[in-house]
Amino acid sequence: MDGTTALDSVLRQAHVVEVSAVSGSGVDGRIRVDLRDPGELARLRAAMAVESLPGVHCMCLGDVHFAVFGQDGGRLADVVLHHGATLRWERWESDAVLADGHQLLAWLNGHGMPDPLRQFDADRQRAEQGAEDERTWLAAMPAGLEGTADQLLDLSRTGSRPTPELLTDLTDDLRLAFPDPVDRVLALLAWNGSGTGRCSGYPLHEGVPGELLGRVPITDLLAGLTDPRAEERHDAGAVRHLVGWKTRPHQRSDVADLPAPLRARLLAQARRSEDPHKQTRAERWLAPPRA
Repeated sequence: MDGTTALDSVLRQAHVVEVSAVSGSGVDGRIRVDLRDPGELARLRAAMAVESLPGVHCMCLGDVHFAVFGQDGGRLADVVLHHGATLRWERWESDAVLADGHQLLAWLNGHGMPDPLRQFDADRQRAEQGAEDERTWLAAMPAGLEGTADQLLDLSRTGSRPTPELLTDLTDDLRLAFPDPVDRVLALLAWNGSGTGRCSGYPLHEGVPGELLGRVPITDLLAGLTDPRAEERHDAGAVRHLVGWKTRPHQRSDVADLPAPLRARLLAQARRSEDPHKQTRAERWLAPPRA
């Protein structure tokens, strides 16, 4: 028997399925669905159709448990859904990829278990937003650094920080591409303001422009921010850098010495952002002291 159809052969004999959410301590709640209606059984079989057995095995416990029972009440199968995409069953050596995981999530939603579908949609939305943030960050990467894109993105994939050697190489590449310090600062500020734009909880690769800015003398940074070409995207990068966590060797004195009009401009930019953490930090670092 083809492994991808083995579960369907068992489901053909099903009369009842008990569905429950899996938790770290076992199983929470139960929903009992009568499958004696041929239409109901057909919908579940279609929703649990398997596309492939690729030989992978998820390390988590899973999200939803299906206990399948036959006509005499005997247990036919215990199947666990993982991430709305794969099924685990003891008769398979690996997890099975569903032909249409969303269809099974919709079936659960229609039988009083909406959370798996909500979680799946939320995860997908976060993934799509993450991909968009990555694209905008790459698009803002200064000229001369394009060849390092994969290396920098790998920082987030591996959970690593940039090495001093890498930062030195990037600094050298920037100096070659932008001999003028103001041009270099503007390129870095625009890059630092891209991606998620957050001051915390951002992918590790987004910290690279900030670390490079931390090596820039404050006089050069001010020259860039007061240059006529400085735009809101540059201000966004400056706010993220100046109010972030330990971003400069002399951060407190550097921020304290900012000209009052520039401080006001950067604070206004932070207040327009959608990052509450950035807004809070900007108020602390940039707002004038209360009388």
